[in-house]
Amino acid sequence: RVILAFEKMREQIDRMANQAEFGLGGEHEEVLDTYRMFAYDEGWTRRINEAIDSGLTAEAAIERVQQRTRMRMRQIDDPLLADRMHDLEDLANRLLRIVSGQIGTAAAMGLRNDAILIARNLGPAELLEYDRRRLKGVILEEGSLTSHVVIVARAMGVPVLGRVRGLRGVVREGDLLLLDADHDMATVRPSAGAIEAFEARFAKSRERQAAYAALREVHPTSLDGQRVQVMINAGLRDDVANLSLTGADGIGLFRTEFQFLVSATLPQRERQTRLYRDVMDAAGDKPVVFRTVDIGGDKTLPYLRHDDGEGEENPAMGWRALRVALERDGLLKAQARALLEAGAGRTLNVMFPMVAEPWEFDAAKAVFDRQLAYLRGQKKVLPEAIRYGVMLEVPAIAEQLDLLAPKISFLSIGTNDLTQFLFAADRSNPKLAERYDWLSPAILRFIRRAVRSLEGFKVDISVCGEMGGRRLEALALLGMGIRRMSITPAAIGPIKELVGKVDLREIGAAMEGWLASPPEDLRAVLTEWATRRDIQVD
Repeated sequence: RVILAFEKMREQIDRMANQAEFGLGGEHEEVLDTYRMFAYDEGWTRRINEAIDSGLTAEAAIERVQQRTRMRMRQIDDPLLADRMHDLEDLANRLLRIVSGQIGTAAAMGLRNDAILIARNLGPAELLEYDRRRLKGVILEEGSLTSHVVIVARAMGVPVLGRVRGLRGVVREGDLLLLDADHDMATVRPSAGAIEAFEARFAKSRERQAAYAALREVHPTSLDGQRVQVMINAGLRDDVANLSLTGADGIGLFRTEFQFLVSATLPQRERQTRLYRDVMDAAGDKPVVFRTVDIGGDKTLPYLRHDDGEGEENPAMGWRALRVALERDGLLKAQARALLEAGAGRTLNVMFPMVAEPWEFDAAKAVFDRQLAYLRGQKKVLPEAIRYGVMLEVPAIAEQLDLLAPKISFLSIGTNDLTQFLFAADRSNPKLAERYDWLSPAILRFIRRAVRSLEGFKVDISVCGEMGGRRLEALALLGMGIRRMSITPAAIGPIKELVGKVDLREIGAAMEGWLASPPEDLRAVLTEWATRRDIQVD
């Protein structure tokens, strides 16, 4: 029964993966390939057969192996392994249903009405079984942005809310739910007033989206005629489609680590090359800035561990990003070769994260230089030009920009990490949320000083992070001379519309005065300034 069940399960997985109703190409395909690897894993099959040989029934053997695997994996405090555990749980449950002859799963019975699915977690194949026409959203008690099921759901166009603890204990079958994944909010059994407010917000959102969509072909230009560049942040092959959908000027940050996070093993150089080439092909004549792999911290990989095997007390400021890449030189060497080969005949933009000292940039660029020399010796087609840049995330590098500026083509101010380092405030800690303020004179003065220190150098300056995608904060950045932002695709339309309503010389003069003598509440003062000029900033 187990042998036949394995055959049937593998047939199901292959069929669902081949019939998945989303476009060809994309990180979700690698997710499904990894999932398929679990289904065909001989070690798992062998352990179940050994349990049967010990005298257990087929069902008991599957459950025993599942339980022991779960116990082993839960002893490892690793979010990536937790996601792998959900894949194995999904497969084990599927195998149990087949062995015991059960076919009445929620997905198999079908969705009779529009539905939001609630679960502790899901495997990617389990999600594919549901009717996409009826499945309007998913809420998980577990699951992170890098969970396999979330990546597949994104490819399917299904909104997902994750890490909602204890939800299954308060929601009943048939309850009405309002799901706003954009604002990470779900309302259970809403009142008539809440429904009316939600529908009004939804209608207003549709109107705004229609207005923003009309700006797709419009270049963001201020009232005083200054051109501002708005670019998108991306990390998946499918994200590149947002370039044409939003009319963005390019990709100001392509997070290369996503390919590493969804893979069961270190991605081979050929696979990296294929991804980078596909992204540049899809972007066409618009620039793409590739950030070298930023792993470590909260983005741990099960196949890349500390030499001492111990965890870190403060991972955000620990062994991560460029520090990892320089120590594991094979990792950066493979990525450098992949990027150089993918950029053949084009301009390649490479950005190094978490640079704290100029020598770190020099060491990283030296890796690229060696790979470039090797490819030249192999008579390979090389990039027409290579532009190197760094992210300003670590405050220390801001004091040495004059040393770094002659060596780089661009600087990207990463406001997310920079702010938490500057305030010594963990951005994920809700108790410190009020301290994590992008309109504090401290962070604004810091950014302004960094911008001014590069005057006279041919260095493009951009802001990359959530700060640039918020209209009020973006207004402050524009007032400090920032003319290039890389933001989430959903913010492109709102920021384009904002730019068109602002006189940049006027806001520049106002910001200069406010930062010279900061008011008690700069956020309130800036909001009032915008309101008087009929500029919406919420």
